[in-house]
Amino acid sequence: MYSNGCRLSPIAGLGSCCRIGGSQPSAPERNGKTGSPGAYKLLKSVQGELARAQQENQLPDILVMSLQEQLRRIAALQEDIEALNRRVAAVLRQNQQMLAVQAIPGVGPLTATAVVATVGDMSAFKSGRQFAAWLGLTPRQMGTGGKTQQHGISKQGDTYLRTLLISGARAVICRSTRSCWIDRLLQRRPLNVVVAAFANKMARTVWAVLAKGLPFDLVKWNPTETVSA
Repeated sequence: MYSNGCRLSPIAGLGSCCRIGGSQPSAPERNGKTGSPGAYKLLKSVQGELARAQQENQLPDILVMSLQEQLRRIAALQEDIEALNRRVAAVLRQNQQMLAVQAIPGVGPLTATAVVATVGDMSAFKSGRQFAAWLGLTPRQMGTGGKTQQHGISKQGDTYLRTLLISGARAVICRSTRSCWIDRLLQRRPLNVVVAAFANKMARTVWAVLAKGLPFDLVKWNPTETVSA
């Protein structure tokens, strides 16, 4: 599966070349979505600036031709990503488990399909905590002198699923409107710690939805009202 970065990076590189020639294409919008408007906007901006630079002879012809070739590759990559997104959406619509999981905040089509396809029978895990531990989203515990200390998440287990949950958690936390629970955590803990805690909560909720067959209930999951950051 293509990542958003595999497309934004070459587009940003083209933007740098345009800036060297005196043009100023717009910066990408980091909204965390594959197929995002930010990437599309940046691509169009780079295309426009490249055309203007060519008309005003700001860049050597050989460089312009090379950049145009790169733009064509990026456009083809954009089409591939959109086609893959349509396939994922088609699979999602036909699977009730995936649809149920997608109702959880922070869980998008990629995460929903990946969890169901990778895990299969969620009842293999005895609890949500065990599932979160399998994903490497629980704190590492170290003991010395009869005392147990907790450290950062273990990062063991399925890296791909953990990355998807972390990305989803970060997207929710960085919204302008978020829950009071998140807001209180951010007052006491660094951002990355809160992201890991929210991803852990997401994993436990995924387990409850799939293992117990319970529909997602936003009120029970987050009974507090939302606040604007």
